Amino acid sequence: MQRPVKITMLGAGSGFTPRLVNDVLKTPGQSGGEIALVDIDRRRLSAMKEVLLKLIAKTNAKGWKVTASTDRRSLLKGSDYIVNCIEVSGLACVRHDNDIPARYGIDQCIGDTLGPGGLFKGLRTIPVWLDVLRDAERLCPEALLLNYTNPMGMLCVAAGRTSSMRVVGLCHSVQGTGHLLAKRAGVPYEEMEWECAGINHLAWFVRLRHQGRDLYPGLMKKARADLAGKPSDPEDAKDLIRKDMMLHFGAFITESSGHLSEYLPYYRKRKDLIEKYCRDSYDGESGFYAANWPMWRNKCDEDRAAMLKGKSELGWERSWEYASWIIEAREKDCPTRIHGNVMNLAGGAGPLISNLPLDGCVEVACMVDGAGIHPTRFGALPSQMAAVSASNMGFIGLGAQAAIERSKEAAIHALLLDPLTAAVLSPAEIKKMVLEMFAAEAEHLPGYR
Repeated sequence: MQRPVKITMLGAGSGFTPRLVNDVLKTPGQSGGEIALVDIDRRRLSAMKEVLLKLIAKTNAKGWKVTASTDRRSLLKGSDYIVNCIEVSGLACVRHDNDIPARYGIDQCIGDTLGPGGLFKGLRTIPVWLDVLRDAERLCPEALLLNYTNPMGMLCVAAGRTSSMRVVGLCHSVQGTGHLLAKRAGVPYEEMEWECAGINHLAWFVRLRHQGRDLYPGLMKKARADLAGKPSDPEDAKDLIRKDMMLHFGAFITESSGHLSEYLPYYRKRKDLIEKYCRDSYDGESGFYAANWPMWRNKCDEDRAAMLKGKSELGWERSWEYASWIIEAREKDCPTRIHGNVMNLAGGAGPLISNLPLDGCVEVACMVDGAGIHPTRFGALPSQMAAVSASNMGFIGLGAQAAIERSKEAAIHALLLDPLTAAVLSPAEIKKMVLEMFAAEAEHLPGYR
């Protein structure tokens, strides 16, 4: 790299921070710089600073300093990259997001992207996100903003509609699913030929080949056996919802069965369907996120304490998370390919996916080089796949607009379009549930009317 860089981590107490910084430190030819940590939790902020200082020493990375503040404005100036991992409300609203909808018959596994949980996470987060973007426009307008916070689509749409900042949403579902499919098909990942496009958490591996051979017939044969309860590989017998969707729609989807089950009208609307298709943890367990999120947060704190005491691993191999690869490609002008979440018209000459809404956020292959991030045009998804992705985009767009305008009415309209919620409740019931959630979470939803 030709220069030191400043990377500002927002929500630095996040579980993402140690590994993302480790990836940067492990980048060949890096020239040091500043890691600026921002978090409103002073205790977690202080612990993270100490962890990163110890990590820098252990990796023998030269030329790095770590700064920390609860005031983002004091650190944003001069940032080359901003990594967004914020969470608004901490643990305060996790149970409301799950339990109020559950009383109305809406069964959620994760609840951070679509559905009532995803909507209210977006309504809490986006106003803060827009404040961040306004600060960045004033203090570091040339920075590249890498967003990891969910609901990904809603945050990226809100940014695309209101901000001049360059924003790309980053997820690990494309990389993770690609490796999973290679293993499931019994081929080396490096030799697998594939194309993937759609929206975040609902992108499709529309092409999957190895040495000219279509891998889907074999994957579908295995999926039929798994769904019939006769798996050829008992260790890979779960993930039933993605396998079922592949059989009916023709391609595999990027997010776990537990996530995916919430984005569709098919699998969580009746108890018998949940029992048939859903399994434990990320395979569709009811209330999984709400039950485990407090423990996961505590585990992060315990792990950091153990790292500082030398009782836990510190320093890892460079991961497949995109952040460090983007920084390396941009700083060295060495092209690389990622899959990023960008506005559908970001290419500048027509939509990136021609049969998805023009004003929405899509997930497509992007080339990265010294000039920045360049989304590639995919063209048209197969019609049935485009329709499933588009069914989520109406909700995402209205949810983003509800947060931009602080509008309860727009929030109700968004949830009226949510596939799972609409499969279970009437419009009047949906409105009643939304208003009950607004009342329960009022402290974290200022200004909504």
